[in-house]
Amino acid sequence: MGTGRAGDAADVLTPEQAFDALYGLCAPALVRQTYLLTGRRELARESVERAFQIAWQRWPEVARDRDPAGWVRAIAYECALSPWHRFRARYRYPEPPPSDTFDRALMDTLLKLPPSYRRTLLLYDGVGLGLPETAAETEASTRAAANRLMHAREALAERLPELADPEVLHWRLVELASTERLRAAKPLVVRQGGERRARFWTRAAIAFTVALIGATALTARTAPTHYEPPVPRGETVQGVPPRVAPGPLSESERELRAKLREEEQKGPERLLPQPR
Repeated sequence: MGTGRAGDAADVLTPEQAFDALYGLCAPALVRQTYLLTGRRELARESVERAFQIAWQRWPEVARDRDPAGWVRAIAYECALSPWHRFRARYRYPEPPPSDTFDRALMDTLLKLPPSYRRTLLLYDGVGLGLPETAAETEASTRAAANRLMHAREALAERLPELADPEVLHWRLVELASTERLRAAKPLVVRQGGERRARFWTRAAIAFTVALIGATALTARTAPTHYEPPVPRGETVQGVPPRVAPGPLSESERELRAKLREEEQKGPERLLPQPR
């Protein structure tokens, strides 16, 4: 998608129409690509929808990008390969593999590749990008992208020798992605989902800001207004009343003491242990 064509579309289409056109053009194929990247059907759909929701939130920037499809694809791949998915209960266990034996072996080999190798192979041999474009999208140098591609091809050819030919590999990847018949959501649903998510995070940010301001105000209200140095060890603490020594006993206290002593002598004998 060139710059001139994107500029012309921006002049004649509303943002909603331009977004829907990009979504209808890219989303179905992107869901199938993301499935090859993850081996998970639901995660592929979720990642693509999330990428387009982000694109809708930043639509002026995406609409003026020289390659809006590549922009969304990069975000979808990043969402799909996020390591946080392993902590989600729904993604802890593998999904049912493809029914065809060869497709099952191909998917299993793909998923055993490192994520960066898998992504490079998919972009170059699946999507058909050139090596410089693949390196740019994977944020790697051209030499690093070439090494990843070479090692990924060698790993596939070692287990599936018939895929040593890049042309055959390309069509096998296309067929594997197409057999699942994955469908993307409607563009209106994606746009509305992105708007709801944006409103939610906006409200959450406002609530957090209000809570932070309230905590700051409470701290300022209750915090001490001046510094009080600690009392050194062995030094008298000021402001504490001195300990009062007991004075002489009164008449009633002397009588009470005498009574207690007399009752102690006249009371029952105490039990003492007898030595054996």
